[in-house]
Amino acid sequence: MSHRLLVKLAIACLLASGINLSAKAADLKIGFVYVGPTGDAGWTYSHDEARKYVEQQLAGKVTTSYVESVPEGADAERVIRQLAAKGHELIFTTSFGYMNPTLKVAKRFPKVKFEHATGYKQSKNMGTYMVRAYQARYLSGLVAGKTTKTNTLGYVASFPIPEVVRGINAFTKGVKEVNPAAKVKVVWVSSWYDPAKEREAAETLILQDADVLTQHTDSAAVIQTAEAKGVYAIGYHSDMSGYGANAHLTAAVHKWGPIYLEKAKSVLDGTWKAEDLWLGIEHGVTDLAPLNKSVPDEVKSLVESKKAALKSGDIRVFDGPVRDQSGTVKIVEGETMSDDQLRGFNWYIEGVDGQLPKS
Repeated sequence: MSHRLLVKLAIACLLASGINLSAKAADLKIGFVYVGPTGDAGWTYSHDEARKYVEQQLAGKVTTSYVESVPEGADAERVIRQLAAKGHELIFTTSFGYMNPTLKVAKRFPKVKFEHATGYKQSKNMGTYMVRAYQARYLSGLVAGKTTKTNTLGYVASFPIPEVVRGINAFTKGVKEVNPAAKVKVVWVSSWYDPAKEREAAETLILQDADVLTQHTDSAAVIQTAEAKGVYAIGYHSDMSGYGANAHLTAAVHKWGPIYLEKAKSVLDGTWKAEDLWLGIEHGVTDLAPLNKSVPDEVKSLVESKKAALKSGDIRVFDGPVRDQSGTVKIVEGETMSDDQLRGFNWYIEGVDGQLPKS
């Protein structure tokens, strides 16, 4: 029997079996690992909205899956390894504590591309990415500083790592620019997502006279507490106004969709490379949620002018002079903090009340 006849017979058998020979190659499989539940607000929610965005933009070219509420540590390594073993060619791991587990799995699966959010370690097949959320934090500080009547702001924080400290300082920088008499008190909850602890921390800050709260945690508990107690609050990660229409002044939000889309496209077209990506407000990946109708027009105008200046590069959040809590000038006038300094932020600026715990 000739080779040509064998091919024809094979095709006939495939057609008879119902297999579509015109179907394209398998879709790019993308996996996501989340530290909290997807929910309808917060850090994980914002990442999952971006996952859906990629599916919409690349319909028919990619398939995605995710695993939520994965603890940092050994469980994370197991989940990441399982995604790689199941054929996911691009894996996003979306919490700081996933850094070393991701790196470890990346070494075992050299053909898989890994992207880690908020970390600083890269390898040939593992890149890192982050948004300059501190820019939106600074803008939200302007709103808070103009809103407070007690001159005490409250900040519910997760872990004392540079990312979180940077956000506290950026918020405080905005507050102090418009209200030199104000101070920012911080309560640490040692968790990314723990509504009960977040609520307790918010109540503690209110008892300490804070009348505007904000957070670096994932749930909407701080907003809900502010609403119940009749004070104001500023959300984080996503618009949380649905949890407190009266309390919610705005939120510093992340828009991961453009980053995820470009990373997926680069794998599809073969141009992906491991890099350290840190994009800002000028790229549309961080911003403020709509301001509450109670915010005066002059404050809205101030925020818009400062946002425009950040986008154009006319100002940077940590342009000097920047002083630490003791009043010592750390960044002199005419200079600004470098990215390396921002990544290693391990001290409070002037205006933060309290001592920074050791991480």
